[in-house]
Amino acid sequence: MVLLTLPPTSLLIAAGALSVGGIALYKSRSNCMGPMGSRAFNGPFRPIELPLVSITEETHDTRRLVFSLPPGTKSTGLSLASFVIATPTIPGGKRSIRPYTPISDLSDPTKIEFLIKEMPNGYVSKYMTNLKPGDKVPFRGGISSFSWKQNNFRSITLLGAGSGITPLYQLATGILRDDNDTTKIKLVYGNKTPMDIPLKSELDQLKKKFPDRFDVEYFVSKDAEKVPNARPGQIDAAYLQKEIPGPQDDTCVFVSGPPPFVDSVCGGKRGPFFQGNLTGHLKDLGYSKSQVYKF
Repeated sequence: MVLLTLPPTSLLIAAGALSVGGIALYKSRSNCMGPMGSRAFNGPFRPIELPLVSITEETHDTRRLVFSLPPGTKSTGLSLASFVIATPTIPGGKRSIRPYTPISDLSDPTKIEFLIKEMPNGYVSKYMTNLKPGDKVPFRGGISSFSWKQNNFRSITLLGAGSGITPLYQLATGILRDDNDTTKIKLVYGNKTPMDIPLKSELDQLKKKFPDRFDVEYFVSKDAEKVPNARPGQIDAAYLQKEIPGPQDDTCVFVSGPPPFVDSVCGGKRGPFFQGNLTGHLKDLGYSKSQVYKF
């Protein structure tokens, strides 16, 4: 997802702009929290401040942050393929907004977890990954970036790189938790080195637990031989043409990752909230814009 830096007065404008881009918003008036706080998140216009419970290292430059939801919460209020917006005030008075996709079970009413990569020049990510338990961060949401429908596809392909794994992981785990959803999932996940693969143990466990519903294949640019069955190099057109379902009505490809990766696979998004034109490998392989979704 794209880093957004806006002055405080632009925050609500940015949230409202999401609806222009065709992204479904949870209307705050219709989802107001009850006296005991039945829903944690109530739309982009209703901020909620959450305390950090724990922060742990995932890889050398990613951290897992767990925040506690308010007492009395009965549901997160989030749907599959949704994200929330953090609105921290960085020391010095700089207000920023940053979208984050939860990796925790969206049905858990007690906590919410994020995987955050510390970017070299990312002052928001550095702020977030240096928080201490007890520190509080305001969030807004949820915002549904894709309306998932049970068994709408026979199979889906998830193409990811680096920290772009978060929306793909959320989508995959949400589908797999639903015993009535028979959608088959293949994740193709690229990283620089074996030490740069976040959520690898969880992904391997999903493959072991759901062998008929979930498959994952890793691409590693350096030292691929250290990852069992990983392919060396990067995800390319030749692999996609041979190993994933072709452009059919009963399948869809979801793409998430750094801009260079997304550009090569399917073309970049036109701003943070617009899909943009379909180009790249998937266009060359005959996919249509309706068969590809960019997180």
